[in-house]
Amino acid sequence: MQESIAITALSSLSPLGNNSKEVWDNYLQPHHFIQSKSFGTASEFAATLSIENKHLIEQLRKSDSKYKSLDDTVLMAIWTSRQAVLQANWKDKADFGINMGSSRGATTLFENHFQEFLETGKAQTLASPTTTLGNISSWVAHDLQSEGPELSHSITCSTGLHAVLNGVAWLRAGMADAFLVGGSEAPLTPFTIAQMKAMKIYAFHTPSDFPCRALDFTKTRNSMVLGEGAASVGLELGKRSNALAYITGIGYATEVLQHGVSVSTEAECFKKSMKMALKNSSVQSVDAIVMHAPGTMKGDSSEYKAIQHVFGESLPLLTTNKWKTGHTFATSGLLSMELGLLMMQHNQFIPVPFGEKQHQKKDIKTVLINSVGFGGNAVSILMELDI
Repeated sequence: MQESIAITALSSLSPLGNNSKEVWDNYLQPHHFIQSKSFGTASEFAATLSIENKHLIEQLRKSDSKYKSLDDTVLMAIWTSRQAVLQANWKDKADFGINMGSSRGATTLFENHFQEFLETGKAQTLASPTTTLGNISSWVAHDLQSEGPELSHSITCSTGLHAVLNGVAWLRAGMADAFLVGGSEAPLTPFTIAQMKAMKIYAFHTPSDFPCRALDFTKTRNSMVLGEGAASVGLELGKRSNALAYITGIGYATEVLQHGVSVSTEAECFKKSMKMALKNSSVQSVDAIVMHAPGTMKGDSSEYKAIQHVFGESLPLLTTNKWKTGHTFATSGLLSMELGLLMMQHNQFIPVPFGEKQHQKKDIKTVLINSVGFGGNAVSILMELDI
């Protein structure tokens, strides 16, 4: 049996807040953080950072002349990574690896630079270096003055949990003794919203108590809403005195697609990823699952069918946070990890307010996290409070 991975830090910046106490307090409240926002000439639903947290990012931007031209995806990743390094007690450590991912990357800057190009026929000097995918990890490494490997990747909505997979692989291979993994997403731009609407998966902009109906299996139309945020996670090999929890199982799978954004009716990729993550554990040991559940009809129902297939009558408590935070693409799986950690630490299940009633009958000590992206790239992470 492979050695477990200690989670020694998890820092996030999202519509829920910027520290674990604030995030937990907001999970205890039944309201969501989705609001109406203008995108060009139209208004759409979106979940944004608070004014106070946007101010934190602006302060960071102004703190160094080199940071003035960086996209919010980079600045949010820097901010959460600084906090994670402090949590993990790596302040005097430099030989840790970094893997930061993003689904859309520097979409705000890219759209702005491209618009300028269309109008003038010219591109700014920093247009390319500030919009490349590796831009996030390299700036985080620069800011932290780390000396380990730095990686970047994009695997759509499962990018954050794929970063976790990469960190686990490096640690178990003995090629690093600590890894900082994360995801950052600032997708609240007119073109990105338009892309989601073109696929007919975005929530209709009509009055609603809960615009995103993630985990509502009775909905008759798609209700995905985008959100912004970043998260950074510190990983170390083996038992650690400062561990928040442990990763005891990982799973991943890709399914054959009919088209670029499809997922099978029973999410074959999730069946495989969950079974792989549970290879050394029983289904009865899982107390809760934080589902991907993006708020689309097929996305929610196919994942649920996959869970029913794997767990049978031993169905754990089921939840998701996208009704509250929106879908933060690359960051979403890491925010799900954060919710799982908090539920274990407080031994309290956080339900979906409009979902089917569920009752916590035992302590929450083991949580499974699911994430999947366009292209059927599923990841499942099994976390345990202690080993």
